[in-house]
Amino acid sequence: MGNIFGHLFRVTTFGESHGGGVGVVIDGCPPKLEIDVKEIQYELDRRRPGQSKITTPRKETDTCEILSGVFEGQTLGTPIMILVKNKDTRPQDYQEMAIKYRPSHADATYDAKYGIRNWQGGGRSSARETIGRVAAGAIAKKILQQYSGVEIVGYVKRIKNLEAIVDSTTVTIEQVESNIVRCPDTECAERMIELVEQIRDEGDSVGGVVECIVRNLPKGLGSPVFDKLEADLAKGVMSLPASKGFEIGSGFAGTTLTGSEHNDEFYTDEQGEIRTLTNRSGGIQGGISNGENIVLRAAFKPTATIRKEQRTVSREGEET
Repeated sequence: MGNIFGHLFRVTTFGESHGGGVGVVIDGCPPKLEIDVKEIQYELDRRRPGQSKITTPRKETDTCEILSGVFEGQTLGTPIMILVKNKDTRPQDYQEMAIKYRPSHADATYDAKYGIRNWQGGGRSSARETIGRVAAGAIAKKILQQYSGVEIVGYVKRIKNLEAIVDSTTVTIEQVESNIVRCPDTECAERMIELVEQIRDEGDSVGGVVECIVRNLPKGLGSPVFDKLEADLAKGVMSLPASKGFEIGSGFAGTTLTGSEHNDEFYTDEQGEIRTLTNRSGGIQGGISNGENIVLRAAFKPTATIRKEQRTVSREGEET
């Protein structure tokens, strides 16, 4: 299984959704970086289930432990291991799934590939795998801020057919955190919450789009061809559970423009820096960052776990 992501800063996630715990091992973190477990816990609390009426009802504290790589509040330059123990495991709720395949889950494909799977929940395909990513991301974010002043802001851009109007150049994390759906467009956020509640009451689910902005990224990151910056970003995004699409800059909408409409023309700013008048490239040209904001979007399918009755088969192919 592909559990490792990255090169210089390498992340290995581990654990199953209803096993003993989940976590991450981080290689490549520089030494003497001040790390407080509260900083990691803050980010984990933001993704923790059961914190609002529109998220999964699973009750988990997601309390993290740093098992290695940090001493007296500073990184050692050695591998950092972070563990979150699972508390709200309910294997009895999944016994039927030992023989029946849930539509649009990984049950059937895991059986096809490995011939065995932990049927207690989604295992490695569960969204609890992202705990390791969030913990590693908390450390990565601190490195980027400390060494380069990089700022990252992500938010919900669309849920079903409701799309927020957001100025990506000025949006702040405070605006994002102002409501439970984490959409900085407050009026649209209210409609999104109403929609999610309506669909949930019907026993169904919805998908959406998340937009992410990276500011103050230095020029020159990324390489040509297979190591393009957007290719690495796409791999990170598309390996997330339920992800179904990735866009950079103008994305698919850019295909409706002509070359003259789409091109980002250059100019020199007051500090003598070469800039672009527009940012349809999304901060990346030729696979290399150009100093403008990175603008990316990720599409996520509706949650596959729903209350509506659906058709399926058993492991033996019997309809049920």
